[in-house]
Amino acid sequence: MKNTFLAGALILMTFSVLFSSCSSDDDNNNQNNNDAIISEVEDIAESGNWIITSFIDSGQDETNHFTGYTFTFAASGTLTATNGTTTMTGMWSITDSNSSNDDDSNSSDDVDFNIFFNVPDTNDFEDLNDDWDIDTYSSSTIKLMDISGGNGGTDILTFQKL
Repeated sequence: MKNTFLAGALILMTFSVLFSSCSSDDDNNNQNNNDAIISEVEDIAESGNWIITSFIDSGQDETNHFTGYTFTFAASGTLTATNGTTTMTGMWSITDSNSSNDDDSNSSDDVDFNIFFNVPDTNDFEDLNDDWDIDTYSSSTIKLMDISGGNGGTDILTFQKL
């Protein structure tokens, strides 16, 4: 009887250790994967000049608001948009949101592409201010997406490298 109890306890402890170690490894793998994605997308964004080829704001095509602007993502976190006569300066970063309280996802391993221009609400560039989810990316395209917390509309922003 004593041996049966000890054997059962030993099996239970073994499974507990196995399950808890798998969870820890999964968290580390997600963090390592997010770190790799952050580094890769930062390198891509900093590698040249970009234009907005598509900006859909809750179903409305507002790409024309940014026609003629060239965007530069500097390693310092400065974001510059210029069309030859007007220059807008903002900030950008890529972060691991790593929280379950995102307004647009239940996932805990999202990577956010953050854009901020210090402009009034009436300025077109205010529409770009967000913690965008990275939808897809390549060496020549970065596609971002956000589901609005206010109206539930989906915004899609696509940068194309010049």
